[in-house]
Amino acid sequence: MQNVQGFGGFFFRARDPKGLANWYRDHLGINPAPTNMEMAPWVTDSGVTVFAPFAADTDYFAADKTFMLNFRVADLDAMITQLKSADIEVSHESEMEGIGRFARIHDPEGNPIELWEPAS
Repeated sequence: MQNVQGFGGFFFRARDPKGLANWYRDHLGINPAPTNMEMAPWVTDSGVTVFAPFAADTDYFAADKTFMLNFRVADLDAMITQLKSADIEVSHESEMEGIGRFARIHDPEGNPIELWEPAS
């Protein structure tokens, strides 16, 4: 059986696609999707990727959202400091033993983003 090799992209609707792509670039370091051969795509570091469908009635993230992005970070404290200095609200800071530390932010269109520093 053939298996997929990794996560190739995440595609979603936005009211302001260009502005939102720039927000992700400016605050999380994610290059916008290339539109020509000169543009560099976002290349991730290898590591764990969790694929987890949740129950329709989960309270882990807002009921009016069908997805939540989760990004691995190397230093959650430094990322939180960087985001707060850009006036981005950080919430839901927590730790799960053996799994790692977490924090939550939202992009300008209200999409939930979980930041995860895996346990070492």
